[in-house]
Amino acid sequence: MRRNPRGELTATISNPGKVFWPEEKYTKLDLANFYGEVFSVLKPYVDDRILTLERCPDGMAGQCFYQKQKPLSLPRDTPTKRFSNATGKRRATDYVLGGRLGTQLALVNLGCIPVHVAGTRAKTFPKADGICFDLDPGSSQFADAARVAILVRDALEHLGLRSFVKTSGSRGVHVFVPLRIGPTAQQVLKFAEEFCGRLAASYPKEMTVKHAISERGDRVYVDPFRNGPLQTVVSPYSVRRKPHAPVSTPVAWSEVTPKLDPSSFNLGNFRSRLKKKDPWADFFDQRAGAFRSHGTDQAHLTKNSIDDTR
Repeated sequence: MRRNPRGELTATISNPGKVFWPEEKYTKLDLANFYGEVFSVLKPYVDDRILTLERCPDGMAGQCFYQKQKPLSLPRDTPTKRFSNATGKRRATDYVLGGRLGTQLALVNLGCIPVHVAGTRAKTFPKADGICFDLDPGSSQFADAARVAILVRDALEHLGLRSFVKTSGSRGVHVFVPLRIGPTAQQVLKFAEEFCGRLAASYPKEMTVKHAISERGDRVYVDPFRNGPLQTVVSPYSVRRKPHAPVSTPVAWSEVTPKLDPSSFNLGNFRSRLKKKDPWADFFDQRAGAFRSHGTDQAHLTKNSIDDTR
């Protein structure tokens, strides 16, 4: 990759001075440089991952659109995986795969701000290697999501599952459980649906699994559906198209309090965060054989077992 005299990445970036965040004056090049700097820690979470592209060519000022098919303007050698389509005009879709810095920068060049990754890697599809719980506060208050995240963590611990947490980069929280490769995405989804349903039934004032926003009120929506086949969630270290350019940041559980301000992790100051100890340093060393000891049909996942955490 080429760099200018200041050491900033310039390769593959057209119109590098284009402003993506007008208030802070962060540019397209600033975004590319960010991903260049964090790529060593980002790579393990995107390597061989199936991506869905969210393209925002004008940054905060314009409209965004989602794209699954590899854009023709990407380099020919961009890694992809083809899936047949059951419906629609296109018979198959060639999904872009993460894992190369060149691919990441080429996507930035197309206006891709966040990185949306599937819960499966291309080589082992449809087998998943993690569970994700997406916590979205109906109140729009991060503090509510933080409180529910602690309840999710405690219930998972009760099942013998260690979890890791990150800010979503928006108003919510993402809780992950790394798994040994084995269960399919559909099996993981079934587990997550039942887990969320049981937990929401035990804490009906704090959380809900209602799909309709009108039925959630101020409760936190505990979303298991990021676990479905080819469903995605933003990766760790993903920048969001939100005011102040927040970054979806891995945090220690001790940091998850109602006072935490997720916008304090952003494109402008993230270098200081990288100097601190990585709270997910042992993420891939903690893979659970969750579906050997806690199958979705086994008695471990019952309302009583979750009630015991109260």
